[in-house]
Amino acid sequence: MSGNRDDRARRRSPYPISGWDLGRLRLHAPARPLVMGILNVTPDSFYPGSRRPEPDAAVDQALAMIAAGAELLDMGAESTRPGAEPVPDAQEQDRLLPVLEGLRGQTDVPLSVDTRRASTAGLAIEAGADVINDIGAGRDPGMLPLLGRSRAGVVLMHMQGEPDSMQRDPRYDDPVAEVRDWLEDRVTAAVAAGVDENRVLVDPGLGFGKLLPHNLALLADLRRVAAGRRLLVGASRKSFVGAITGAGVDDRLPGSLAALAAAHAAGAMVVRVHDVAASVQFLDVLAAIAEAGDDEADESVVEQPPGP
Repeated sequence: MSGNRDDRARRRSPYPISGWDLGRLRLHAPARPLVMGILNVTPDSFYPGSRRPEPDAAVDQALAMIAAGAELLDMGAESTRPGAEPVPDAQEQDRLLPVLEGLRGQTDVPLSVDTRRASTAGLAIEAGADVINDIGAGRDPGMLPLLGRSRAGVVLMHMQGEPDSMQRDPRYDDPVAEVRDWLEDRVTAAVAAGVDENRVLVDPGLGFGKLLPHNLALLADLRRVAAGRRLLVGASRKSFVGAITGAGVDDRLPGSLAALAAAHAAGAMVVRVHDVAASVQFLDVLAAIAEAGDDEADESVVEQPPGP
């Protein structure tokens, strides 16, 4: 048998990337996407099962996700569901920091903070956050300079409009090309602010200023969206699953797993999910099947007919 598991996985990847730098560590995803568990420190996020507004309950939920196999955690203290109103900076920070600090003292698992505010991101990094997941991709003028001075990992997400208005008639001529080009522009801006490209993931922002045809186009062509960049995909329980199936938010796990299959096929580095145990099991089986297929290819020998 030629090659090893990591070599085969890299051959399957649509881009030759060896890891993601988070300052204190470097993450690798050789066989399947890393699973990032979602922790909403809010009373009003779109999926009730993810809401943990009380700090002790949030820490307990985070530790349970780690026990279930989460390789990263992403915590947010402001709902950005369609139609959501922004919360004041101080309220976001009062919700977030006790959970981040409490969790940082109990685990070495990389911790990501979902915020579009530079003031919150700065406090989060001081409190031990490894990643800033910015759905605004640097719209706050202080965000990219802050990230340039830090060593934190960075997620830059595409969003057309703002959360309170983004689903009011979003339009694209070519959603894949437009999202790809917009993300590339934001990466360029981040690098200009001092952010190393090895610290950046891009996220197409499924459901953020996108209707069903836009979301499906992006999922069907994630490799072109990524354009050689490290990719994060967040599809968990989103409304496009309900638009296809009629399922309410509590019944969208099977459809969410289908989107994970697309992320895996595209070589995504990270998937952001509510259902950690189910997602880990699903991806582990997909990875095992893919590895078995590579083993078959490595071991097969095509015999040539003898010459004259």
